Amino acid sequence: MFTKAYIPFRGYYSTPFSRWQGSYANQNSIVLGAETSKRWLAGKNWDPKMFDYLFLGITIGQPKWFYGSPWAAALMGAPDIPGMTISQACTTSATCVCQAAIGVETGLYENPFCLMTDRCSNGPHTIWPNPTGPGGEVVFENWLMDNFGSDPWAKFSMIQTAENVAKEAGLTREQADEVTFRRYEQYMAALDGDREFQKRYMFPVEVSVSKKKTIVVDADEGIMPTTREGLAGLKPVLPEGVHTFGSQTHPADGNCGIVVSSKEKAAELSADPSVEIRVVSYGFSRAKKGFMAMAVVPAAKMALERAGIGIGDVKTVKTHNPFVANDLYMAAQLGMDVMGFNNYGCSLIFGHPQAPTAGRLIIEGIEETVKLGGGYFLWAGCAAGDTGAALVIKVGK
Repeated sequence: MFTKAYIPFRGYYSTPFSRWQGSYANQNSIVLGAETSKRWLAGKNWDPKMFDYLFLGITIGQPKWFYGSPWAAALMGAPDIPGMTISQACTTSATCVCQAAIGVETGLYENPFCLMTDRCSNGPHTIWPNPTGPGGEVVFENWLMDNFGSDPWAKFSMIQTAENVAKEAGLTREQADEVTFRRYEQYMAALDGDREFQKRYMFPVEVSVSKKKTIVVDADEGIMPTTREGLAGLKPVLPEGVHTFGSQTHPADGNCGIVVSSKEKAAELSADPSVEIRVVSYGFSRAKKGFMAMAVVPAAKMALERAGIGIGDVKTVKTHNPFVANDLYMAAQLGMDVMGFNNYGCSLIFGHPQAPTAGRLIIEGIEETVKLGGGYFLWAGCAAGDTGAALVIKVGK
């Protein structure tokens, strides 16, 4: 449990998420993330040199990513600070925030910055020497597709792990479609009032497409118009499965940033010093082999237990739900109304750029909790290798 780690109110941003092979497809995600953070900081009149450490969350290799965090820090305008690069698949953002909170809690850092960025588009193709191979053949992989398609330990594709959970838990296609449509409705609510909710935290991206042309991306790309009839008409991805292409997420690109600091520094940086946002606890887990969607539950239980609260004490819940089975299983196990959480959006609908996905959800959860007058907020999600993570954050005045 943390007692000293705080997030300044509005000390965070997320870019819009771009669809796969969309507006960010040809940008180095480290450069784009650092340049976007620099612009965001300038808009707040914050000097990047105020940070004492940078956590760079990234899971998909980019040119020069060996230099990762110190390179990103220099591009942001903080060339004198060190940092580390963290890669934990879909829970990368939560782990970055946790590590920053540990540092603040122990006095190692006062004001670290977490920058999470990824580009699923145009993923790298990795090649290794194979001296014993016939004719000097190489060992190679398509980083994105091959790893999404097969866990080297469990031997399942990610969607198969979701179907394993759906079958064991007795989930139906009708349930999957109904919850998927509800998640679409919740996302659409974030667009009400000229996108009032999203504009609380979303920061536009400037993309240089040529020496003479720069475009601005200020809204999500890749949101698929959804109806109950449309979902019902889709075929399952796997034979006899409950998931269609409508009830699973889609790869995307984007970045986000979160400041974690001491109570005093957070109050100094906060858009409203009366709003306190404290990182309370972190949970982690690993489900049985080939049942990734189950990992969310023990991680959430650990975070809640460490916070000293129960699910009934939580005001807001957001999940990383690459498959709708995640939410159906979690709701059943924790005694929650599956239709009552993930307000204003989730990765099932707006896409999954890997490292920044959880960060955007955490930011949205904070903003929703502020709108509701404060309380406890739970974020939970699964990640590759049948693992899971969760964070409890308290918002108060």
